[in-house]
Amino acid sequence: MQATDQDDKQRGASAADKAAAKKPSFFKMRAQMLDKGRTNTALARTDNMWATLKVYASGGENGLHTHPNEDHTFIVLQGSARYYDADGGHTDVGKHEGIMLPAGAYYWFEATSKEPLVLVRIGCRVGPRDASGRLNIRGEPMPGDSKENKRVPVVVRDGEFFE
Repeated sequence: MQATDQDDKQRGASAADKAAAKKPSFFKMRAQMLDKGRTNTALARTDNMWATLKVYASGGENGLHTHPNEDHTFIVLQGSARYYDADGGHTDVGKHEGIMLPAGAYYWFEATSKEPLVLVRIGCRVGPRDASGRLNIRGEPMPGDSKENKRVPVVVRDGEFFE
C-alpha cells in the first residue's frame, strides 16, 4: 500500500509541475502603419497555436497559396480586404469581419481600403507535421518573403501606429 501512495504522490507532483509550467501570455496589438509592403508582429505562441498582427499597405497583396498543416483565421481590425479562392471567386471582408481557412484551402488576398489593412491572424497546427509550410498552386514550397508571394520592400509611416 505504501508503494501505491508513493506512486500517487509522484503522479500528483508531476501533474502539478506541468500545470505550473503552463503560463498564460499577454500581448498588446500595436504595429507601425505602412505606405508600402507588409509586416508581421508576433503576438503570442504555444506549441500548437499562434497569433500574429499583420499590416498591409493599401493595395498590398500576397500570392495564391495554402497551408497544408494549419487551420487559420484572419480578422480585420482596420481597413478591408478581398479574399480570392483558387477558382478566382472572391469575398470582400471589412472591419470586424473575418475568414476561417481550413488546412489545405487555397487563397490569396489584397488590401482594398485606402488606409492600411490591419489583421489579426490566428493559426493552429493540424496533425503532427510542421505547420509553417506554405505551398503554391503547383504544390511547391512558397516562402512568405518570396517574389512569388508578392513581397515588396516596406515603407513605414513615421509616427503612425495601430494600437
